[in-house]
Amino acid sequence: MVEDTDMKEVEKVAKKPAAKPAESVPEPDLSVLLKRNVSLIEKAVNSKEPRLMGRVLRQTGVFRKKLTAEKIEAFVKTFLPETEIYACLVVILYLIDQKHYEKAKAVTTAAVQRLDTFNRRSLDLLAARVYFYLSWSHECLNTLDEIRSKLLALHRTATLHHDNIGQEMLLNLLLRNYLHYNLYDLAEKLRSKTELPESRSNQQYCRYLHYLGRIRAIQLEYTDAKECLIQASRKAPQAALGFRIVVHKWLALVRLLLGEIPERTMFRQKGLEKALEPYFYITQAVRIGDLNAFRAAVDKYQSVFQTDKTMNLITRLRKNVIRTGLRRINLAYSCISMTDIAAKLGLGLTDDVESIVAKAIRDGAIDATLDHPNRCMYSKDQVDVYSSQEPQGAFHARISFCLDTYNEAVTAMRFPPDAHKKGLESAEARKERQQQEQELAQHIAEEEEEEEEDF
Repeated sequence: MVEDTDMKEVEKVAKKPAAKPAESVPEPDLSVLLKRNVSLIEKAVNSKEPRLMGRVLRQTGVFRKKLTAEKIEAFVKTFLPETEIYACLVVILYLIDQKHYEKAKAVTTAAVQRLDTFNRRSLDLLAARVYFYLSWSHECLNTLDEIRSKLLALHRTATLHHDNIGQEMLLNLLLRNYLHYNLYDLAEKLRSKTELPESRSNQQYCRYLHYLGRIRAIQLEYTDAKECLIQASRKAPQAALGFRIVVHKWLALVRLLLGEIPERTMFRQKGLEKALEPYFYITQAVRIGDLNAFRAAVDKYQSVFQTDKTMNLITRLRKNVIRTGLRRINLAYSCISMTDIAAKLGLGLTDDVESIVAKAIRDGAIDATLDHPNRCMYSKDQVDVYSSQEPQGAFHARISFCLDTYNEAVTAMRFPPDAHKKGLESAEARKERQQQEQELAQHIAEEEEEEEEDF
C-alpha cells in the first residue's frame, strides 16, 4: 500500500506542467518614450505643475545615450512651445554626447533666441536647462567670455519675471563664468548684490555653496569657506561624483589652511581615491611638517593643481608646513638651536629662521621664548586644552550646524497650493449666511414690535 501511494504521488508530480520561464519585459521604443515625455509636458502646462517638467528631464537623462539623428529628425514635430523647446533640448543632448560642440553652440543660441519670444511660466524649467547647456557648450570651446553679457541680461529678465528656477541657474552660471577666468572680485560683487530665491532646488544650492566656498577661500575667509564646502559636500547627491571630487579637493585645502588635518577616510571614499591622491600626499606633508616632502608633492602634481585652480592655496600651505614642524619641535625639545631647527625643517640658507620662529611665537602657533644672543629657542610647558575655550568653540559650531539644518528643513517644506483658502467660505456660503442673518434680524424686529403693541 505504501508503494502504491508513492507511485500515485510521483505520477501527480509528473503531470504538473513545468513552470514557464519569466518573460522579460521589452523596453519601449525611443519614439514611445519621447511621446510620453511630450504628453507629460502638455499635462504640466495644463496643470501648471513644474514637478512634471522635472520628471521629463530625469526621464530624458535615462535614454540620452540611445538618441540617434534619425529618431530625433522623426520626433521634431512641435505642437506647443514647450514641446518645441524640449525637442531642441533633445538635439542639444545628442550633439554634446557626440562632441559636436560647435553645432551644440549654434542650437543652444537659437533656442535662447526662441525663448526670448515667449513669456510662459511652464517654460521656466526647460529654459533653465537650455541656459545650462549654452554655458557648457561655450565652456567646452573656451569662449565663456562671449556669453557673459547675455547671461547677465537673462538673469535680469528672470528676476523681473519672478522666475526663481532661472534666477538660481543663471546666478550659478555667472559665478562659474567669473571663476573660470579667476575674476573673484567680480564674482563676490555679483553674489553680494543678488538674493537667492526662497524656493531653491537642492542641486543649484549645492553649486552655489561650492562657488561661495571657493570665493571665501581665495579671500582668506577660511572659516566661512569651510562651512560652505561642508554643506555642499553633505547636500550633494551620491551620483554627482565629479562634483563631490571638486568639493573635497577644496575642502581638504581649506581645512589644512585652518590648521586642521582631514581624516584619512575622506581620501578613501569609493570613487575618490585616485582623484584625491595628490591632495593626500600634500596632507601627509603638512601633518608631519616635512617641507621636503611638501616640495616633492608640489613638483610632482603641479599640473594637477594648476588644472584644478588650487595652486594659489597650495602656495599658502608652505607656512602651515613650517608651523607644524615648529610645533612638533616645540613638543619634542625643551631647548634647540636655530641651526638645528633649519636642518630639521629643511629651510634654505636664504630663509631667516629666527624671524620665522618669532612670528610663530607671536601668532600663538607655539609656546616658547627666544634667546637671541645664543640663537636658541626654549619651549614652555604645554597647557591642557580642556582648560581653554577650544571645546566650547567646537560645541558651539556643532550647535550652529544643527540649527542651520533645522531652519533649512523648515524652509524646504512644501504646502499644497491654495491651502490657506480652505478655511475661507465661498461666495454662495457667504450669501446664504447673510440671508439668514437678515431673516433673523427681521424676526427679532417683528417680535419687538409685537411686544410694544401688547404693552
